[in-house]
Amino acid sequence: MTLQKTSHNFTKIAFKPLQTNLFNIVLASFFLAMGYGNLYSQDIAKKTTAITSKKNADSSSLVIDKNNALISDLRNETDTLPKKDTIRPKKAFLDGKVKYKAAQYATIDQKKKTITLYDKAELYYQDVELKAGIIVMDYEKNEVYAGRIKDSTGKYTQYPNFKQGENVVEPDSIRFNFKTQKALIWNSRSDQGEFKIKAAITKKENDSVYFLKGARFTTSKNIDNPEYYFQTNKVKFIPGKKVITGLTNMVIADVPTPIALPFAYFPMTQETNISGIILPSYNDSNNRGFSLQNGGYYFALNDHYDLTVLGDYYTNGSYGMRFESSYAKRYSYRGNLNFRFENLITSERGYPDYLKQKIYNLQWSHSRDSKANPNSSFSASVNLGSSKYFRQSINQANIGSNLNNTLNSSISYSKTFETVPQVRMSLSATHSQNTQTEVINMTLPTLQLSVDRIYPFVGKDGIKKGFFKNINLQYNLNGRNTITTTDSLFFKPQMFRDAKLGVQHSIPLSTNFKLFKYFSATTSLNYEEVWYAKTIEKNYDADQSKVVDKIVSGFDAFRTYSFSSSVGTTIYGTFNFGEDKKIKSIRHVMRPSVSYGYTPSFEKYYDTYASDASGTLIKQYSRFEGGIFGAPGLSNSNNLGFDLSNTFEAKITDKDSTKVEPKKIMLLNNLNLSTSYNLDADGLNTLAWSPVRVSGGTQLLQNKMNVNFGATLDPYAIDNSGNRIAIYNIDNGGSLFRMTSANMTLNYSISSTERDKNKKDTNEQSQRNGGREDDLFGANTVLNDTRKSQFDGTEKEGDDKISEFFNSKLPWDMTFAYSLTYGNNNREKKIIGNSIMISANTDLTPKWKAGISTGYDFVQNGVTFTQLRFERDLLSWRMDFNWTPFGTNANWGFFIGIKSGVLSDIKWDKRSTNTTR
Repeated sequence: MTLQKTSHNFTKIAFKPLQTNLFNIVLASFFLAMGYGNLYSQDIAKKTTAITSKKNADSSSLVIDKNNALISDLRNETDTLPKKDTIRPKKAFLDGKVKYKAAQYATIDQKKKTITLYDKAELYYQDVELKAGIIVMDYEKNEVYAGRIKDSTGKYTQYPNFKQGENVVEPDSIRFNFKTQKALIWNSRSDQGEFKIKAAITKKENDSVYFLKGARFTTSKNIDNPEYYFQTNKVKFIPGKKVITGLTNMVIADVPTPIALPFAYFPMTQETNISGIILPSYNDSNNRGFSLQNGGYYFALNDHYDLTVLGDYYTNGSYGMRFESSYAKRYSYRGNLNFRFENLITSERGYPDYLKQKIYNLQWSHSRDSKANPNSSFSASVNLGSSKYFRQSINQANIGSNLNNTLNSSISYSKTFETVPQVRMSLSATHSQNTQTEVINMTLPTLQLSVDRIYPFVGKDGIKKGFFKNINLQYNLNGRNTITTTDSLFFKPQMFRDAKLGVQHSIPLSTNFKLFKYFSATTSLNYEEVWYAKTIEKNYDADQSKVVDKIVSGFDAFRTYSFSSSVGTTIYGTFNFGEDKKIKSIRHVMRPSVSYGYTPSFEKYYDTYASDASGTLIKQYSRFEGGIFGAPGLSNSNNLGFDLSNTFEAKITDKDSTKVEPKKIMLLNNLNLSTSYNLDADGLNTLAWSPVRVSGGTQLLQNKMNVNFGATLDPYAIDNSGNRIAIYNIDNGGSLFRMTSANMTLNYSISSTERDKNKKDTNEQSQRNGGREDDLFGANTVLNDTRKSQFDGTEKEGDDKISEFFNSKLPWDMTFAYSLTYGNNNREKKIIGNSIMISANTDLTPKWKAGISTGYDFVQNGVTFTQLRFERDLLSWRMDFNWTPFGTNANWGFFIGIKSGVLSDIKWDKRSTNTTR
């Protein structure tokens, strides 16, 4: 036998079978007595030594740690008994090494076969880790006992922490058998996923089955004092898989509720893809009856995609179905596909207001990871369906969707060919739908092909300098198949019969160079060729007494060319006011440019037709009119363009006296003026000058307020009919320019903290439906999607006390928008639009959030869209209330439910149905 010291914090004991029981006892006694001499009497030590000598087994060495903080390794040496001994060896009572330590003491009772560890006791054996205030190990019964201890104030501390494999239990006390792996646990506490479990008595049968008595389940953070829990007396618990209970009662704030089940099943798994039932919520409507909404099933198909099937049913026969699927493959692609269909019935058959209609909506979002193939990409953003869907849906309560007038879609594929020169190709399909007029415009598809610039006069050195070396040419191809239709004809044969097909080829030849050192000049010559599959032919139809258009199918083409050139420069000016002034200087940057464009007349592509039965009125038309890329011009286009952009920046004295350099502020980000002059104008039928367009913008209040403005100034007067005439306005008794329109917008966002509002969690689905990024039109959430919360996790924890309400600063943020539009096309001098919108959010207490979105229209003299919203953080629960008090979107909604996704179906969700839509 050898005793080997390996560390001063732990004690290892390894027991192996010896030849005789007596020798086993004597040898163990000798070791224990000698290793812990200060814990045992000298009599026991002497007896142990005598027995050891008597048996002639003195073939071991002994090393003793004087401080009793030793690590012992007991190994059996060569057996000295003869081989003819027929006594069967006894099996070791432990199958592995035991490590243990304690802060105050570790005692061994040889008679009782126990090891007692006290204060911050730790014991490690095989896959078992045990920490407690006191641990008693009975190495004869192969059992361990652990419990709490009292501190100096008499309070229990150092609760046991029992860990075996991945399972962790925190009880008041525990009794565990190493051989049978069974345990008896009092007041156990354990975490299983989002669940926290506490039981008065727990019996561990084996590694996979526990039986609990007097148990409670909750998702609250505080298991000892939860806001709510499920109380049950009999439980069978399989860690990581499931919990099966007997009679289960829901308790809220220690008050039993009438909610009870004869038995309950709680799935507990670490897997993320689990299929399951989605419980519906109850609702009612005055015109559709009672309903069950948002009920269905979630299919976890595999690790790459899933499927959610949801449905709604009303007692008057209305129903809806929704299919939602998300898919993803790492480093390849990700996306989601949603399809919604509703069969709506209003009132009852036989009544005058009876109405039956079917509406649908299809949404698809797809993005490809650039790592998959850097030379190609594919993306999709589809939102199409019935124009009335978002206004009449029985389950779509997003305000932004209701106020949105357009639906847009785009699917595109692009590829780059690594040739010389490089070639880029893209294929796309687009969709634009006006939900008011129900007009749909689509391109199915659009093909674009471009060849990179070619510099034919650049030498081998690759230097592009001067007029000739900068000459370059490109080739661009643009092919489109456009369709204009309505909701009623969508995807019907007539929709495709009215399609228009065209292909445009363009070859621009351009160059740029310096002129007189300070001017930058560009010159380009552009050649275009357009192919059409359909043209028109105009004739007077005597039977109909009008001119009719006849569609002529077949290939036809026209060719045009144009020339353009521009010259521009940059002028810097600084106005100094003195170093002792608050405003030290103002810097003005001007960028004037003059452009010239010429396109000749292509009269050869025009024909004539008689506009009446006499045939005397002859008019010209082009057979290419109405084509995708337009028709060639009948008259020359010979224009000079003038543009002037300005920026103003100031240097001021910094308020911080420690700063040496002055502070720079932007006065005007831009102030742009543009107009053009027609060189071929005759001054009668064609006016020379076009209206002057003025636009600008700046930022105020520490760049938190954006100001944008614009105006249109017409130098010509108008007649009594409102038509422009060839008389300057100043010669007609007016000013130099006649302001025909003007507009100004202000946007201002401010908050009590420096947190970025853009970092708040926004509902991507809501924005796809038509919602805004801000909350001027209400909270950017789908109101029947209760998974979203105003609490984004950045809030500071705090007690919800009234006393703190008055002593602390309330976090808040506000968004402000103002719009003003002036119209004066026909001397009406009228304010066309004048409205203000405000949204504000604040934390009334650490657990209460409130917000409002409202506005006022000064032209219509009425309040614009208004929404009030409140949300309460109830720790493991959440409650919110949204109310739109008036308008066409008037509604309210109340929700209270458990936050945890495991128990998200335990909720009460009540929403009004808007009967005015």
